[in-house]
Amino acid sequence: AREAESGDVSLSGRSDSMPLNALTPVVNRLQEAFAPLGIAPIDLPQIAVVGSQSSGKSSVLEALVGYDFLPRGTGICTRRPLILQLLNEDVEQDWAEFAHSSKKLYSFDEVKRTIESETAKVAGTGKSVSSEPIILRVHSRNVVDLTLVDLPGLTKVPVGDQPQDIAEVIHKMVMEVIERPNCIILAVSAANQDIANSDGLQLARLVDPNGERTVGVLTKLDIMDAGTDARDVLEGRTYPLRHGYIGVVNRSQRDIDQGKSMMASMASEKKFFSSHPAYSRTAHEQGSLFLSKRLNAILEGHIREHMPDISKKIKTMLRDAQEELQQYGGDGAQTVREQRAIVVSAIHRFCESYKEAMEGRGVDSEKTVLYGPAVMRDVFTTDFPTDVRRMDSRTELSDEDIHIVRRNAVGVKADLFVPNAAFETLVKR
Repeated sequence: AREAESGDVSLSGRSDSMPLNALTPVVNRLQEAFAPLGIAPIDLPQIAVVGSQSSGKSSVLEALVGYDFLPRGTGICTRRPLILQLLNEDVEQDWAEFAHSSKKLYSFDEVKRTIESETAKVAGTGKSVSSEPIILRVHSRNVVDLTLVDLPGLTKVPVGDQPQDIAEVIHKMVMEVIERPNCIILAVSAANQDIANSDGLQLARLVDPNGERTVGVLTKLDIMDAGTDARDVLEGRTYPLRHGYIGVVNRSQRDIDQGKSMMASMASEKKFFSSHPAYSRTAHEQGSLFLSKRLNAILEGHIREHMPDISKKIKTMLRDAQEELQQYGGDGAQTVREQRAIVVSAIHRFCESYKEAMEGRGVDSEKTVLYGPAVMRDVFTTDFPTDVRRMDSRTELSDEDIHIVRRNAVGVKADLFVPNAAFETLVKR
């Protein structure tokens, strides 16, 4: 909270007059600060991408970025939430960086390998998932200012070496994100399947029954059965959403294998909508480029609407944290060295307080019953010896057992007394 407030944009500023490229960094810094907590203590405006494993979710995100950077394959590809921060900047060459590293990556193949390795570190090399997010920033002049949270693809049946409860784990992970009122849900569905069976829309409907904060994305329009189209869905006649539906045509697996570029893919997408009899009338409202601009506008409005309330909550949290910090004698600590000194001092004071309590100092003299350390001493002097005397080790250990353990404990040395190591071994038995 302190980092966000002391950044280039103050939380006390008027959000209604700020451009999105000034508001987005504040929200991004808050997301990064809250990421280690799992669930953020404040409901931040964000766009969560939801869809089944076969919906084309990854292709939609790559089209928004303009690069191949996501792991692909069979089964679950996204096994950790990916917080994708797109930053529109006047750079000579596009580059990316991860929040856990300061290294600039100019190769998006390296970005993909890093996502795979960081996923394996936390979620293992199998097909299990983790709720610990990866934060990726992309700096480019060809993107709009936008932050997306890519969640693991929904599944119903475990395949191969996937955990048996994989469906429930992913369902719970997704629900924890999209059930928050400030979350815009980007529900990705394949157009060549019945929209009523869309996993993304079904889940969105559970937390947003009126479709007030759901944006629909229809993929695979180009491979629908001949003579059919998705115009009823796109125009909101099947299942209306406040923010509507946007159709996209992404690269097929064959296109990816043959190395079809993103530019060529976007040109093919534009040609498809402009020449298709069912979509030509609304071609200007379809496609990946329109989707990015539309999401940018939705997120901007969402941030503007909720920033005043977020500002109040952040200031309250910051004030409470500072008051708590003062109790530890650490108010005003800025450097890592000063902060480390506060922690060491707090540990030292705790140890001293614990020592005083164990020695009977600091205990209320008016107490009429045994308290704390006195109770512990009573257990060891009264209860413990009684329980030990009730035990009959002769039924569990023979003289031969004791003799062997004793000899093993001393090795080649002679012994006058039974070593502690032998005693501990026999007690454990």
